[in-house]
Amino acid sequence: MRRFGLVFAFLVFVAACSHKPATVAVPPAPPIQQPSSTPSTAPTAADSVPAENIPIPPEAKPILVETGIASWYGPPYHNRKASNGEIYDMNAMTAAHRTLPLGSIVRVTNVNGGESCVVRITDRGPFIEGRIVDLSKAAAEKLELVRRGTGPVRLEVLTTPAPIGTGGKWAVQIGGFGHEEDARDLAGHLSRQYHTAKVLTFNSPAGDWWVRVRVKDDLRARAEEVMHDAKVSEGGIFLVRLD
Repeated sequence: MRRFGLVFAFLVFVAACSHKPATVAVPPAPPIQQPSSTPSTAPTAADSVPAENIPIPPEAKPILVETGIASWYGPPYHNRKASNGEIYDMNAMTAAHRTLPLGSIVRVTNVNGGESCVVRITDRGPFIEGRIVDLSKAAAEKLELVRRGTGPVRLEVLTTPAPIGTGGKWAVQIGGFGHEEDARDLAGHLSRQYHTAKVLTFNSPAGDWWVRVRVKDDLRARAEEVMHDAKVSEGGIFLVRLD
């Protein structure tokens, strides 16, 4: 009986073990195959540059053509307010010009390489003698001018929100000065000389100081008189349209 009992217990144990679920190593599900049109490489820095759709009338003919030297500006002006009230984004297709109405649409072409891009005028500048346009970094990249800093360009004005030859609000900007005292001395002299003008002293994000003379009624002819009469020992004198 004892031997029978041991045999019976062993059979029960074997039967119980045979009903345990087996542990099976299940491989993970295969990844969902991407469509063949999906790029296999990660996006580059150029892909992350925001694009700006600038409307251009079909077969638009240039209203005005200029040739000269272009430069570009980024930091420390990036994310600061531009002349038109917008926040300047050096990665957008914009540019600065001294006298074109703000909001003008311009095609800029690299004279040497032939590269071209379309920009919107949102700011004022460049305030360096001999330069006609200051491009955003994105526009300068299109024209392959970032490394060189400057280059000869052809500027074609395609559309403007206001007439180029008439109207506008005009002023004279003088500078930049390396010291605030020099700018304030000139501002005091001009205030005494032109009693009806509003003379403002301010510094730029780059650290230099400027004097802006806003003549009575903002007339271009009066601003040109100030520009021709003013004399400075450093910096330049520029006619600038404010609107």
